[in-house]
Amino acid sequence: MGQRKNRKPTAPTLSGKSELVLAAAKARERAVAPYSNFLVGAALLTRNGKIVTGANVESASYGLTCCAERVALFKALTEGERDFVAVAVVARSKGGAMPCGACRQLLAEYAPKAQVFVADSDALGKIRKSTVKELLPGAFTGDAFQ
Repeated sequence: MGQRKNRKPTAPTLSGKSELVLAAAKARERAVAPYSNFLVGAALLTRNGKIVTGANVESASYGLTCCAERVALFKALTEGERDFVAVAVVARSKGGAMPCGACRQLLAEYAPKAQVFVADSDALGKIRKSTVKELLPGAFTGDAFQ
């Protein structure tokens, strides 16, 4: 008889959501934002339960700045991860800071079915929930090249 694989649920449980938000909050502590002092942390949850984190990194040439969500996503992709179920973003901003347009685009391409959790670093218990599809409906994806 074949072995059954135990897969993680597609949606994090309440404790899993909290764990993901806490991982993003911890990642925020490693942000490099000497110009804006706007520290952001992000954490991606893979289907197999792995959490990959990232923090924003600023440059004096501001266009070269990279958001926490993209840092986490690029890190996960280059580690071979491809199946994401959730992303958490934590910043010190009333109600949390939603992903920017560039981050929404990349999440739409690489984590289209992911849930999105956003929290203010001063109020981690108040989590705003959304989905990537809600953040960027009608996203431009690789399907356009088919």
